[in-house]
Amino acid sequence: MKLDRLFQSLLLTGAVVLLISTPATCEEVREDLQGESFTQATGKSRLDEQVAVKNKKFAIAKSPVLTPSSRKRRLFQSEIASSPQTAKPGKAGKHIHQLSEIKFPPNSAQILVQAPTNPPNPEQTSGDQVVPITGVKANATPQGVEVILETTLGEQLQVTNRSTGNNFIADVSGAQLRLASGEAFTFRSEKPLTGITEITVTNVDVNTVRITVVGEKTLPTVELFDDDAGLVFGVTSQTTATQPPQQPQTPQSQEPAEQTPQEEPAAQQEQDEPIELVVTGEQDGYSVPNATTATRTDTPLRDIPQSIQVVPQQVLQDQQVTRLSEALRNTPGVARGGITPRFTFVEDALIRGFDANYLVNGLSSLTDFAPIFEASNIERVEVLRGPSSVLYGRGFTGGIVNLVTKQPLSEPYSLLEFSAGSFNFYRGSVDFSGPLNDSRTVLYRFTGAAQTTESFFDFYDAQRYSLAPTLTWQISDRTKITFEANYAQATQPFDLGLPAVGTILPNPNGKIPRDRYVSEPSDQGQYEALTLGYDFQHRFSDNWEIRNAFRFVDFNIDRQAVFSLGLDPDGRTLNRRFQSPNFGELVYNLDTYVVGKFNTGSIKHEIVAGVNFFRRDSTLAGFNRNAAPIDLFNPVYGQPLGDVIARYDNLTRTDSVGFYLQDQIALTDNLKLLLGGRFDITSQKSEDFLESTSSFQQDEAFSPRVGIVYQPIPALSFYGSYSRSFLPVVGQTADGSLFEPEEGTQYEIGVKADLSDRLAVTLAFYDLTRSNVETADLENPDFSIQTGEQQSQGIEFNIAGEILPGWDIIAGYAYTDAKITKDNNFAVGNRISNVPKHAFNIWTSYKLQEGELKGLGFGLGLFFVGDRPGDLDNSFEIPSYVRTDAAIFYTRDRFRAALNFRNIFNVDYFESAGNINRVILGEPFTVQGTISWQF
Repeated sequence: MKLDRLFQSLLLTGAVVLLISTPATCEEVREDLQGESFTQATGKSRLDEQVAVKNKKFAIAKSPVLTPSSRKRRLFQSEIASSPQTAKPGKAGKHIHQLSEIKFPPNSAQILVQAPTNPPNPEQTSGDQVVPITGVKANATPQGVEVILETTLGEQLQVTNRSTGNNFIADVSGAQLRLASGEAFTFRSEKPLTGITEITVTNVDVNTVRITVVGEKTLPTVELFDDDAGLVFGVTSQTTATQPPQQPQTPQSQEPAEQTPQEEPAAQQEQDEPIELVVTGEQDGYSVPNATTATRTDTPLRDIPQSIQVVPQQVLQDQQVTRLSEALRNTPGVARGGITPRFTFVEDALIRGFDANYLVNGLSSLTDFAPIFEASNIERVEVLRGPSSVLYGRGFTGGIVNLVTKQPLSEPYSLLEFSAGSFNFYRGSVDFSGPLNDSRTVLYRFTGAAQTTESFFDFYDAQRYSLAPTLTWQISDRTKITFEANYAQATQPFDLGLPAVGTILPNPNGKIPRDRYVSEPSDQGQYEALTLGYDFQHRFSDNWEIRNAFRFVDFNIDRQAVFSLGLDPDGRTLNRRFQSPNFGELVYNLDTYVVGKFNTGSIKHEIVAGVNFFRRDSTLAGFNRNAAPIDLFNPVYGQPLGDVIARYDNLTRTDSVGFYLQDQIALTDNLKLLLGGRFDITSQKSEDFLESTSSFQQDEAFSPRVGIVYQPIPALSFYGSYSRSFLPVVGQTADGSLFEPEEGTQYEIGVKADLSDRLAVTLAFYDLTRSNVETADLENPDFSIQTGEQQSQGIEFNIAGEILPGWDIIAGYAYTDAKITKDNNFAVGNRISNVPKHAFNIWTSYKLQEGELKGLGFGLGLFFVGDRPGDLDNSFEIPSYVRTDAAIFYTRDRFRAALNFRNIFNVDYFESAGNINRVILGEPFTVQGTISWQF
């Protein structure tokens, strides 16, 4: 197949899809009470993405958009039960305990009783067709405050209510708080009027929204209305309702001596002041209920038959994470590979014992190097464990690390942050967002950061900065396009670690100093990356949409460094070599897919069907020179380099086309299937410009996935799955046969449970095999054969969420038995390097909820990593360690200050090993202070 022509055709196809799917801008003009018109994109909530703003206060306008004539008062479902006009609840809310049979005490919320004008249509509310509530607004009224749940399908929703003490609680079944972007959110209003302590609107589960109104001393009065804008809850406190009436006017027959202005009632004076709302998104907590990485749709984690974990924004903030490796400490089953975490531009995570793949917003940017991790632009990190080729094509066996970036907000938002810490660590970052026009159809976000730091070993001085602008254009209520760019640059020396002999193993000369640098002080590496892309979305209807995304990456590493080779028998002379390579990549990734929902009888389907094209041009050019050895115990730097011993200049082009189909099937409300498959055609062409040689290889692969989820109750899921991955291998055997792709095969079973609406746990058992691994051909020593095999079996447990108000936790344990099962080079039964059998992590934080010290918080973390082999020969073992971290932070209005302490007991530990000559040391005790101001 001529993939070059197919590449051109697919690029043209993507452009055509973008053009034909983009309708003319459609806006709706409405008349307000004064007859003035305002323009707003239909269905677009002005609240929209402002839920990402933490602790931000908003003034709520007094003039309501809704008029009494446009509303239709109706009963709560629990009150309708006694009427012959009772509407039966649909299946969407079937699992919600209906309260129509409960006898409420006389002090229940006072509600004006009137039969609903338009009872819910059972056909429309049946099944799992959950109605999205795209925004929540609050308006001051003469009686109190009204809370509007914005949805065009409000009349279909059923609302049941109850009261507990001074709390009025209403459950809206068959609905979810979901922004137009798909993100879940929560709403909270603190003291909106006299007598009301708090109003909250939250997702209780996957199809129930709960409104809670907390009275200060008495139960509040709540009325329910239908309106074109959605469901309206009119809230009146008993304090407001019992305000004394105004004095009667003076009779006309009696003129007063002089007119004096009447004083307004206290409640009315309070309404003249802006109501302050604290709007907070679900990312404010440690538990994230939904993710997109596993299915490409916004799916509840408990509906996914595979282990997936999210490290949310709040964890990144509480731990003051600046490296991806620090974020991944919170995910059990993820270990460090043999590359130092101090490399800005290279990440080396192992998931379940095997290499991981890296995505940004669901698209692969680089396959050999992870994208630079810049915390100022990261919203959350999603980790999918196990093979993932069914949706993402060629890749490693271990799984996926998906970096989800911050998106534009519809409300003005600004954040300035500065950090300083040990080893001359200094860092500044900015985050600006908001609308660019009055109708808020064009939104922007800009994040940027600059950082400089030294380290605990000699001659380390690193700088980096990044800029990331994003622009979203809501073309119409059904069409949106987001343009993204990211530029990153870093300069730093290379940390190659120290030999095992003298650090882990005994050395006759003693311990090698931990601050010893084995390269040259002049060594430097320069990293530069430019990323450009777009994400186009168009909804044909409420059930069908198309997405077209493109990403271009220009990536370059230029380094001049001395590398360690081997240690002489004297235990002090380390042989070295100078390398000056320039490595570059140009990556093109075009992905187009359709998401559709439909029913076949009583069975519900959500399909994803798409085509993906990926091209990567990799170049490597440079030379190697001899370098003088160094005495580890008495180093002399700056010795002249030797002769050039090797030159190289080559290009490798990788093209891949993949066609994929996935169906999420709900056989019943509690039995769900996930079926998927992907067919890939991958070619790789290599050219050696110095030798004037070239090679070409093409492979085809089919990657299936099958999963099942059974939920005896909504909060509990039992699941099982089978999945495969593939990775092309270039080369041939002695008889001239081309190598087959490596394959990863996984069987997994597990259980997921929501202990509450804010606390979730997962327990997984898996068997993962990597096959077609290259190993030595014993009959032809100059060739390799693909008879090698490695296997990983294990158990993983993780818990994340809120234990009590203000008390959060993210923790996990992993047992990983990763070993060689077939090989001609290494002994069968040897453990895979850098993979501990036992690992445990816990981070917990508590924030005071009231009192004079409200906003003060504390965090404590323990990270245990068991012993693990340093190489596949199992010639030495890296010892286990426990690292203890802590934090203290204080949040007041828009100001936040934090102190983070890492390795507070100053434990000497080792992160990982590249080989017996390159053991990566862990960092000693460090302190980092951070202040931020939001405005």
